[in-house]
Amino acid sequence: MRRRLHGIWLGRRRYEPVHDLQKALQEARREGRIGDTVLFLEHEPVVTLGRGAHAENLLVPEELLAARGVDLVATGRGGDVTLHAPGQLVCYPIIDLSPDRCDVRRYVRDLAETMRRLAAEHGIDAGSVESLVGLWVDPGSLDHWPGEHAARSLAKLGAIGVRISRWVTMHGFAFNLSTDLELFGLIVPCGISQHGVASVQSLTGKAPDVQQSAGRALEILGSVLDADVSALSDHSTSALDPEAVSIDT
Repeated sequence: MRRRLHGIWLGRRRYEPVHDLQKALQEARREGRIGDTVLFLEHEPVVTLGRGAHAENLLVPEELLAARGVDLVATGRGGDVTLHAPGQLVCYPIIDLSPDRCDVRRYVRDLAETMRRLAAEHGIDAGSVESLVGLWVDPGSLDHWPGEHAARSLAKLGAIGVRISRWVTMHGFAFNLSTDLELFGLIVPCGISQHGVASVQSLTGKAPDVQQSAGRALEILGSVLDADVSALSDHSTSALDPEAVSIDT
């Protein structure tokens, strides 16, 4: 049977309640109580620390973050330090990769490919860098990704961090649409100091609507995973209760 992805739009939310929701939904998916569910949202400003986070990659003290209205949260995802903020499309798939897609690297590539196709719809040809996770662009060559070795400069357009338990996923990707890039100056994003960060707006001058982009990202993710998709369900005013947002199998 083909997978069917049920997309849910959560609007703009703080990080920790959504993190708790992800954990509850992952458990429900492992137990077969819900179907494959994909959460889309924007986060209020937050710095998150992955399992591989290095203290030196947080460039300001927690007190200064709080003064600027930026939360600081430790998470169970892979990776180092990253940042979420309004204008960034965040995608958290809660899906069972078994039995046919039990390959972590393949899944990470699938998330990157989803962002790559979404970027292409805005006239941005992006690609991968062998030693660095995420989606990358050469700002001097938007209509043609020259490859990491031929690029004049590299900037990160989208980040990926996942956690998989018994082949059920959580966390996912964050794609910069119109994010305030100055906020990335609070950290060394993903521990990568040698390259910058970009957004669709910084590259093209246009600020795509985040909710509309979520709908397209759901369709693209379905295509990449060879899955059917439902229409994106709007739960932006709902309580973050697993029973309220989950889809039965």
